Amino acid sequence: MTANGIAGTTKASSEAATPVGSETLTVVDNRTGERYELPITNGTIHASDLRQIKTGSADFGIMSYDPAFMNTASCTSRITYIDGDAGILEYRGYPIEQLAEKSTFLEVAYLLINGELPSREQFETWRYQITHHTMVHENIKGFMSGFHHDAHPMGMLMSTVAALSTFYPDAHNIFSAESRMLQTNRLIAKMPTLAAYAYRHALGLPFVYPDNDLSYTGNFLNMLFKMSEMKYQPDPVIEKALDVLFILHADHEQNCSTNAVRAIGSSQPDPYSAIAGGIAALYGPLHGGANEAVLNMLRAIGSKNNIPAFIKRVKEGENLLMGFGHRVYKNYDPRARIVKASADAVFDVMGRNPLIDIALELERIALEDDYFTRRRLYPNVDFYSGIIYEAMRLPAEMFTVLFAIARTTGWMAQWLELVQDSEQKIARPRQVYLGPTRRDYVPITRRRGKADRPEPMAGRRVSRRGGGIGTQEAARVTP
Repeated sequence: MTANGIAGTTKASSEAATPVGSETLTVVDNRTGERYELPITNGTIHASDLRQIKTGSADFGIMSYDPAFMNTASCTSRITYIDGDAGILEYRGYPIEQLAEKSTFLEVAYLLINGELPSREQFETWRYQITHHTMVHENIKGFMSGFHHDAHPMGMLMSTVAALSTFYPDAHNIFSAESRMLQTNRLIAKMPTLAAYAYRHALGLPFVYPDNDLSYTGNFLNMLFKMSEMKYQPDPVIEKALDVLFILHADHEQNCSTNAVRAIGSSQPDPYSAIAGGIAALYGPLHGGANEAVLNMLRAIGSKNNIPAFIKRVKEGENLLMGFGHRVYKNYDPRARIVKASADAVFDVMGRNPLIDIALELERIALEDDYFTRRRLYPNVDFYSGIIYEAMRLPAEMFTVLFAIARTTGWMAQWLELVQDSEQKIARPRQVYLGPTRRDYVPITRRRGKADRPEPMAGRRVSRRGGGIGTQEAARVTP
């Protein structure tokens, strides 16, 4: 502990030199001339170490400002690794390409939850546990039947997952390893059942019970599409393609919905409440709805002949090129290659989706254009996944629901890691306050309306008040 009260950080003399190769970051505050050494751990500095950089004892200390977590790590994790520049995605160290080719979704789910691939005996136990938790309480069917016939399936899924917490009050015991694993099994098992019920509710069809003889994805197809036949048998090609899509969407590091699950989970509610929050985040068009936007774009283009004119409008800022580019990937999304390779097998069974020809030509033209490659805009997983889902005869409203089924495994893995991480506390970001300074209440009879509004605060000097538990710890602007 240093004299400044910051563990591991040092306030150094302005003349002192730091040896080259030291795992520290030297910061010189030009306001005061003071020089600070901040330790670097795993390529990061602790944001709290910035608090020692002050202009005086009344100064709150420097904060970092990063509105969308563009360059902020909120946790350490051992689940998913992404190298966006190289186009690499790994689950627990295993390349996504190998898992998609050689594994199954249920095996990948075990890997994400437990950290290692299962032995044969471990997998059979895992499969049995998931399979025998697919049923839902009959009252859940009544709950879902209460939705309007045209209710969006994501809204139904989000609400029903939240309602599950009332059916399983033991889920609040989040510090019991046994309870955590039971809720994990329940959520992974029941998500396809709830998703299928939402789909059939919209069509006015009776709900289909799970079939324990089928695989995870085969059972989901059964609950979606079974009609009057005694025993539904999924097409193995479609079953495999859906399984691969589930693998590709199982986890993706600290994205918007995963961050929501972790933020909600940090207040220590049951996992159903946290996962419902993840579904809500996924519901947004900037996160889970991108593949539907790609389909709309391809339909608007209409034919391959219209692609050059469309590309021209994109360059002029009149149109958006949906399904290209990614916050993390600055190379070809490795998941997009796998989805693209799966498309032909699905089309051989279900018939060729004419949009695929427009998509392939659009990709070819875009990747030959320096305008897009210079900006490192490459196809992402959403560019082709919607086309395959549509070929499977699934409506666009179900695309994000499929995403949620797969991502539940990743959400639960991240939640489990959060609950057992001693570094984590309740999520409570700070803010930079730019509102009015202190002012006195004015009786309504003396208010003049808009004229009383204070001048904008942009450009004014920022100072900070100190604070602790129960106080407002925010940057405050002073005139």
